[in-house]
Amino acid sequence: MSLEPIEPEAALELFLKDKEAELADASIKGHDYRLRHFVRWCHEQGIENLNTLTGRQLHEYRLWRRDDGDLNKVSEKTQMDSLRSFVRWLEAVDGVEQDLSEKVLSPTITADENSRDVMLDSDHASSVLSHLEKYEYAGPQHVALTLMWHTMMRVGGVHAMDVDDYNADEQYVKVRHRPDTDTPIKNKGDGERLVALSDDICELLNDWITNKRPDVTDDHGREPLLASREGRLQKTTLRMYVYRWTRPCSYGDECPHDRDPDDCEANTRDAASKCPSSVSPHAIRRGSITHSLNSDMPDKVVSDRANVSPKVIEQHYDRRTEQERMEQRRDYLDNL
Repeated sequence: MSLEPIEPEAALELFLKDKEAELADASIKGHDYRLRHFVRWCHEQGIENLNTLTGRQLHEYRLWRRDDGDLNKVSEKTQMDSLRSFVRWLEAVDGVEQDLSEKVLSPTITADENSRDVMLDSDHASSVLSHLEKYEYAGPQHVALTLMWHTMMRVGGVHAMDVDDYNADEQYVKVRHRPDTDTPIKNKGDGERLVALSDDICELLNDWITNKRPDVTDDHGREPLLASREGRLQKTTLRMYVYRWTRPCSYGDECPHDRDPDDCEANTRDAASKCPSSVSPHAIRRGSITHSLNSDMPDKVVSDRANVSPKVIEQHYDRRTEQERMEQRRDYLDNL
């Protein structure tokens, strides 16, 4: 087979461009982040043409990346899976020898190893939201964290909502995939859905929209539900809200890590994620799903509301103990 010369940097740009039609923006960014390390390694090794890439070099990269990034097994697998996808694409465009992708090795991990246990438990969530309700009522941070907890939405779904997506009379919000105006959502069209809201959440949204939401549009003339005076709140801002308000000291609890708040490195807006107790938006989603399951919400209802399959819920989100599951099953014994 005749190969066509291609440089690592050019190959990555073409790969990402090609994948834009089939992958969500977050997935594209993930591939870009992970494969930039491979491009960096190629430069260090003097590899200017990927035609010459071999299975042994791919293995050498794996070992280098493991040490360079201090990767655990799950992270290493994610990195190598991205590389395999990239090499498979290179095969299709005559950039490397056929079947080279089969030589991209990654660790085998168990289902338990592939699950992340970090979550915001219901007591922690209650403390955070109670504090925000008292001191930051109907502000953007209160609204954002309340929506994340009560709807189980990903941060991208909360970020994408417009004022018109909220139906106050029928008490629900729409989740919509609108990539043409910079608000794609995970799972694209399959992620679109209506999410029911309680009376309390609707009251909060009504107060936010009526009294505190800035009267602004985004760059596409849409009215974002979560907004600042500059327009739609960025996803990075929403993540910062979560890290900031899940630090115990932020809602009046004592520091469980014996740190002095005045000297703590996490006691600033931009460094809140350095607090060992702070969590990411995904931990809120995981905690909310687990809380709903513990509250006897049927698995199918949780699956539809959170836009995640029952299999993925069981593997990645459900953090009920075996004892908790047994006690919930006990309630059905009288029906046997």
